[in-house]
Amino acid sequence: LTMQEITLMHQKRLIDRLDHVRNIFLFACFTGYAFQEVLDLTRDAIFIGIDGKRWVKIDRKKTGKPECMPLLPIPAGIVDRYANDPYCTVNNKLLPVKSYKNDNGYLKEVAYICEISINLSTHIARHTFATTICLDHDVPIETVSRMLGHTNIRTTQIYAKVSRKK
Repeated sequence: LTMQEITLMHQKRLIDRLDHVRNIFLFACFTGYAFQEVLDLTRDAIFIGIDGKRWVKIDRKKTGKPECMPLLPIPAGIVDRYANDPYCTVNNKLLPVKSYKNDNGYLKEVAYICEISINLSTHIARHTFATTICLDHDVPIETVSRMLGHTNIRTTQIYAKVSRKK
């Protein structure tokens, strides 16, 4: 997705069911986390870094390596929105992620409503993170690779494409 499409999606008013799925998708767009990693995030994943800002810590699923990244404004707002969510409170979850199958189906509805021609799925968020959030903002590909949890730059090159902006 382009930054314009992300902004459009973020600002679109949606019914609760689609609003929830959109928020989880946008969180993944700004963190690069895979669906299972977002699902597994607990409330203690957020911490205050030495810079005084909020960060997210995670153990990557495939590599098992610990990673940290700053919590940018849009995902921070999403985290704050669900801070008192009953599901999150009871299950010690950072976000109320529930169903992979349903989320992908609902994302297609979100794309239709937002007039986005890309066939949205939870995995598109990782591609968006690599290209739009990172490379388009001059983050080195080595850093992008690490944030995606890749052990090989070639894998990262599949996710991170040179955009028109670049």
